Amino acid sequence: MFDLVPLAPPPPTPTPRDTVAGAAYPQWKLRDGKKKMNPNCVAMIRRQREEEEERRGHGTMAETTARPGFPSGEWRGVGVGSVGNVSRLQVAPPDHVGPTKRGHLVFNAAFESGNLGRVDCISEAEYDLFMRPDTCNPRYRVWFNFTVGNVRANQRAIFNLVNFSKTRSLYRDGMTPVVKSTSRPQWTRLPGKHVFYYRSPEHRGRYVVSFAFCFDREEDEYQFAYCFPYTYSQLQRYLDALQARGFDYVHRELLGLSVQQRRLDLLTITSPGNLGPGAKRRVVLVMARVHPGETPSSYVCQGLIDFLVSQQPAAVMLRERLVFKIVPMLNPDGVHLGNYRCSLMGFDLNRSWQDPSPWAHPTLHAVRRHVVTLQAQPNTSVDVCVDVHAHSTLANSFVYGNAFDEAERSSRQLLFPRLLCRNASDFSLASTTFDSDAAKAGTARRSLSTLLSSSCLCYTLEVSFSAFVPPHGGAAVPYTCGSYMNLGKNLARTFLDFYRLQGIIQSIPLSVASERHDRATKPRSGPGRSPKRAPTAPARSSTRDLHG
Repeated sequence: MFDLVPLAPPPPTPTPRDTVAGAAYPQWKLRDGKKKMNPNCVAMIRRQREEEEERRGHGTMAETTARPGFPSGEWRGVGVGSVGNVSRLQVAPPDHVGPTKRGHLVFNAAFESGNLGRVDCISEAEYDLFMRPDTCNPRYRVWFNFTVGNVRANQRAIFNLVNFSKTRSLYRDGMTPVVKSTSRPQWTRLPGKHVFYYRSPEHRGRYVVSFAFCFDREEDEYQFAYCFPYTYSQLQRYLDALQARGFDYVHRELLGLSVQQRRLDLLTITSPGNLGPGAKRRVVLVMARVHPGETPSSYVCQGLIDFLVSQQPAAVMLRERLVFKIVPMLNPDGVHLGNYRCSLMGFDLNRSWQDPSPWAHPTLHAVRRHVVTLQAQPNTSVDVCVDVHAHSTLANSFVYGNAFDEAERSSRQLLFPRLLCRNASDFSLASTTFDSDAAKAGTARRSLSTLLSSSCLCYTLEVSFSAFVPPHGGAAVPYTCGSYMNLGKNLARTFLDFYRLQGIIQSIPLSVASERHDRATKPRSGPGRSPKRAPTAPARSSTRDLHG
């Protein structure tokens, strides 16, 4: 465990600062090994640089009436440290003269999925940190992931994350950043008593997250992140290891390439007989990580895959009757770059499903084309589509669905969330919502519901970045990597229940039934739910919560 010292952030020290710590402009390494500037960002970068130089020439950053050194205009990623990540940046206190020494912290975010655009040293023990905006889209500044090195043993520091683009945040409800170090490689959440979420007058009334930390081991490098990172390389290692196991019921294929030529992987998990000519195929499509900062979705997806490829009787039955098509990472470029919501070119891909471009949204274009091909195949039906996300303002896991004019179609889609609620103790029916909001027309669940048969059920599965609240009361339980993966396993069990009720899977072996009984009898760790929590049929255009 980390030796954390309870420090409350003191009032900001009014120390004049005239140095903004930053990094070079962004360059992305392509497959041929050459570094090239993204051509779509060149004009934006040039304009930002000119604006920054103009501000510096007029002394705006030193003369502002806000916190010394804090820009007078809205800091939307404009500045030396705004376009790229800091790279092995050593920061000395403002009044320091002479060479740097141990205890002058070294910040680094120049690694895969890293994000830290600027560091301002307020005093020897306090730092203002600015997140780098998403590439080509300065609206989004939420994800951070950086390391701190060159520390002294028992050195204390306060870090203020000052340029969040969202005002609503789970930090106000007790969410905390995660940390690991060289000698303690397992991610853990910071204790809530060391994390503070507040509106700061010194930062022009913005909401700021401050956390206090004690660096207990001098030889360690420490890494802090918004939530548990899950990188593109981590996925590739996982899929390589899975492929190396040689299962005849797991097929990995390259569905397409991203703008930066990263893999768009598709896993097909089913018994080999289901892929033969004349076989009747019922397809379940699961996708994740269209928003790169929503790392919990990758853990959920990995948990689902782990269950489906296992030798558990329930997994064997699912493979015998169904064809699972899984796209684990829809936005590999955004994940690699450390974006929160957007792709390399600044697009929110989950608003681009209606007509994805092969050059601007190549991963969506490839998935949509594959879905159309599946639907056109004889004896093939796409029954369920689940797009996995993470939610930044609500607790628990829950589902977003579509509302339709047809009462039968609306009622039919209620079954799956009810079954998931029985299997997952962290699932909330109260937060499950069905709507026909026009603003969500470009989402996967809305677009695929119009593209596919009316019998297909399309959902967005959301899971909180922070914690879940047990339905029968008690303190919130923080999510871990393991509990996110358990949600994926419970999702697989829900598919078993769903198709058993449809008559597709005829019976459940005693071993499976025993497993379910064991989970149900555990206090709040199993699927037992009161029937009163079942939702009623949603009305069209309704965004209301569903209560029993």
